[in-house]
Parts: sequence; structure tokens; C-alpha cells
Amino acid sequence: QVQLVESGGGLVQPGGSLRLSCAASGMIFSFYSMGWYRQAPGKQRELVTTITPAGSTTYADSGKGRFTISRDNAKNTVYLQMNSLKPEDTAVYYCNANHRIRNLQYWGQGTQVTVSS
Repeated sequence: QVQLVESGGGLVQPGGSLRLSCAASGMIFSFYSMGWYRQAPGKQRELVTTITPAGSTTYADSGKGRFTISRDNAKNTVYLQMNSLKPEDTAVYYCNANHRIRNLQYWGQGTQVTVSS
């Protein structure tokens, strides 16, 4: 019954922006660090960014300075703001929940982001 549901993906031109959302249910949201991963065709799934329950963030070099992760614990939702998008950002983006202590991890279904003119 734990669910992570992503939204906000789509087609955008190079240099444009998208805001992804991930709504969590069936779990105590504040116990989990949240993250975004992405997987491009023919490539391994890679970590993009993470955020702890208290709001501490990490970013992979690929998105540093362009991407911003945030969370709203009252809404059980995590966001990914993506600016200055490049064609190489094209991928399926996945929401991830990782318990701060226990061996519990959940994944969303993924949302397609395509950056093309």
C-alpha cells in the first residue's frame, strides 16, 4: 500500500524548465529521505539528488547548479525543479524513498522527461 506517484514530466525545449512532483502515501513520510534518480536509454540508473527529512540535500555533478530538490512534509510530497535543461537530461525520472534507519526502500513508477527542439 506504499505508493510514490510522480507527475510533471513531459517535452521541453533546451534551456527550458520542468517541475516534477512525487506524492507519497501509505508511509510515515517524515521518517524517509527522498531522492530522484534517472535512467536514459542504454544507460544505468543514476542518482540525481537526495533530501533528508530535515532538508539537507545532495546533488550529482550533472544537475548541480541547475536542479533543486525540496520537500513539503505536510503534503507528503517531494519536488524536483529542473532549470536550463539540456538534451542529455532526457531520461525517465524515478522518485525514491529510503528509511533513515530501517532497510526499507520504495520506488515510483517513473515519469518521462524529454528535452528536444
